[in-house]
Amino acid sequence: MTFNRAYCQQAVCSPSRSSLLTGTRPDTTKVWDLQTHFRKALPDVVTLPQDFKQNGYFVQGFGKIYHGGLDDPQSWSIPLTRAMSGGQYALKENAAITKRRAEESRQQRTQGEGTYSSKLGPAFECADVPDNTYQDGRIADLAITALREIAKKNQPFWLGIGLLKPHLPFVAPKKYWDLYDPAKIALAPNPFPPKGAPTYAVELTGGELRTYAGIPAVGPIPDDLARQLKHGYYAAISYTDTLLGHVLDELDRLGLADNTIIVLWGDNGWKLGEHAGWTKHTNMENDTRIPLLISVPGMKTAGQKTDSLVELVDVYPTLTELCALPLLKHLEGTSLVPILHDSKATVSPVALSQYPRNQKGKQLMGYSMCTDRYRFTVWVDRKDHSMIDAIELYDHQVDPQENLSIAKDPANAGLVKLLMAQWTKSWHGMKPPMAQE
Repeated sequence: MTFNRAYCQQAVCSPSRSSLLTGTRPDTTKVWDLQTHFRKALPDVVTLPQDFKQNGYFVQGFGKIYHGGLDDPQSWSIPLTRAMSGGQYALKENAAITKRRAEESRQQRTQGEGTYSSKLGPAFECADVPDNTYQDGRIADLAITALREIAKKNQPFWLGIGLLKPHLPFVAPKKYWDLYDPAKIALAPNPFPPKGAPTYAVELTGGELRTYAGIPAVGPIPDDLARQLKHGYYAAISYTDTLLGHVLDELDRLGLADNTIIVLWGDNGWKLGEHAGWTKHTNMENDTRIPLLISVPGMKTAGQKTDSLVELVDVYPTLTELCALPLLKHLEGTSLVPILHDSKATVSPVALSQYPRNQKGKQLMGYSMCTDRYRFTVWVDRKDHSMIDAIELYDHQVDPQENLSIAKDPANAGLVKLLMAQWTKSWHGMKPPMAQE
């Protein structure tokens, strides 16, 4: 089943992954940046892979599961494998990854202020090399090898395969670039900030992208360069799509597909010039909406799509229910099993995301609520949520790209009041019933 309206809890790597893997939201993990480990606030929390390990599963991970440098040894039966690979192209990529992590951490500390001038390597690369030259190809190969060993043991398993792409830099073998005609790649239809929104709603500096060589430090991205970046993004997606196909083919060949649940997910969305922005780091639809597909052996709804609102924090309770494990008390998401049985079912009337901003000395948090029709975001002081700095309201029925915030229109005062009441109720906790130790 494809979940058309799935949302992350915060549109940046570590907070999003920490939420999915602990089953709790950023305000519980206290992870809003790329430096903080969730075990600082939750030293005894049982993570998703750890839960399966404690219930007799062999648990192994490859690549990027937790954010780089923030692994969780308790989660694994054997240590996580990063799969850094050799070769001139891969070494270049690995060096860029290491430097990027340091730069991302610096950006997080200065989010919303200043420009970034530190330069990594190129933002994209098209090289005529085998798939396993780059890190993701190596990760897929290692996952296939692991599946072969697992098949010999006849033991239940939980395998985490953390492909990095389409994260920057957009490196993929040439054959994947050749799938696309750059002349037919359209530029973003809305290359301007959302009207009526606070200036900080979209992080316009594009700091993460600006750290790569060949990218202007400030100002707009030229059209030709924008097309190259989108071309690289598309190539990276096709590359990872193919690698995933190889893993699934091996799952079939080994006879494991008939009793293996598969979850495909991404930790955040991405802007490619929309709202004059690049990368993620906002509460906007482009950044909070994420890919989510779940395949369960024997499911009667296989191949269907659903428009029900769901969140990444729902994945943990979904898997525990599907595998008949106890539902732990700390989980803050809701099982998606009812939707897997009926694509028209709903488990929540809203999806919640958030993002912090340091804005001219103000420490703000934007709490965003997506309903069937609206996105409603309230920016508050991080320490005193009664101090409201700004409100955004987008009507997805007439403005799916979120180009115009209508919160300030006097004609919408009644609607804002209703949504504020729903927003307040939603952000005061949405925990599933009947959780048990």
